[in-house]
Amino acid sequence: MDFELTEELKMLKDMAYKFAQQEFTAFIHECDVEEKYTRDIVKKAAENGLVGAWAPEEYGGAEAGSLGVAIITEQLSRVDMGIGLNIVVATFGCEAIYQYGTEEQKKKYISAVCSGEMISAGAYTEPDAGTDVSGYRTRAVKDGSDYVINGNKMFITNASVADFFVVQCITNPDEKRHNRFSMIIVPSDTKGVTTNKIHGKLGIRASDTAEISFEDVRVPQENLVGKEGRGFYQLMHFFDTTRPMVAAQGLGLSQACLAASIKYAGERNVFGAPLGSYQLTQAKLTEMAIRIEALRGLVYKAAWLIDEGRPDYTLAAMAKYFGGETAVFCANAALEIHGGYGYIGPEILPRCQDP
Repeated sequence: MDFELTEELKMLKDMAYKFAQQEFTAFIHECDVEEKYTRDIVKKAAENGLVGAWAPEEYGGAEAGSLGVAIITEQLSRVDMGIGLNIVVATFGCEAIYQYGTEEQKKKYISAVCSGEMISAGAYTEPDAGTDVSGYRTRAVKDGSDYVINGNKMFITNASVADFFVVQCITNPDEKRHNRFSMIIVPSDTKGVTTNKIHGKLGIRASDTAEISFEDVRVPQENLVGKEGRGFYQLMHFFDTTRPMVAAQGLGLSQACLAASIKYAGERNVFGAPLGSYQLTQAKLTEMAIRIEALRGLVYKAAWLIDEGRPDYTLAAMAKYFGGETAVFCANAALEIHGGYGYIGPEILPRCQDP
């Protein structure tokens, strides 16, 4: 077994982190407070091959595979999850186009997103159905050579900034439950499309999240992705293969929490000694480090197996679950180590030393 990254992946890892440090840092607070989407940064990331890195070179991607995307996500999330997410999911929905779409669709949409010219969104979740994919109600009805779409989508990433959506719709209502759905590409400027940005999220506010309403939205049937009635299975494949990327967000955030905590514990004096010299603090830092290392193993292996053509979707699900658990644990531990300053924010930390 070889746990060493290739030279190409090592370079990608370093480049992604340096890019995030250089491009994110000045905007993190502003984008979080003002809930500001960072399209200019996404464009710069695309110029550096960080957008759609999973895609083949013929469509403008870096052909870095699932492991490459996981590493990029990890490194961007170490600096800021919100801005980093804007880069990683700028292609949201294009994965289905690549797997099942026509050559014309791939060249038109994937290439434009990888170059930073467009932003895509996967319009899946609905107000009454999230994980229950077979409970979606948005309907697409054939009318001549078009589909006419009616329905609502909720909590859609990139929705109010996207140039097009890949929409999960019911196209075959008389079929069995899992055979009723299809994916259809809908340009965001199509008549009848309305988006409503969601404000006041508890975190990741630089990432755009919105509701989409479709009212008699008419698109040509050539916008169908793959075969009609296969949308459910296409979406399940999308979820299965992108879970390592989601887990990598938690991995990057956890590393940031640990790094900040180690730094603070070495600088903060409590009762005449560094905070890090106390056993309770050491125990928290140790458990953070252990969880991070375990999570990295899950994420990298799940992503690597996908690239090897031997995907283990149970392992990918484990990685996603443990990614969330680890991120929450490390964030809580970091907050406890930083005490009151962890609750206030990083801009006040330079004043925290005891006289």
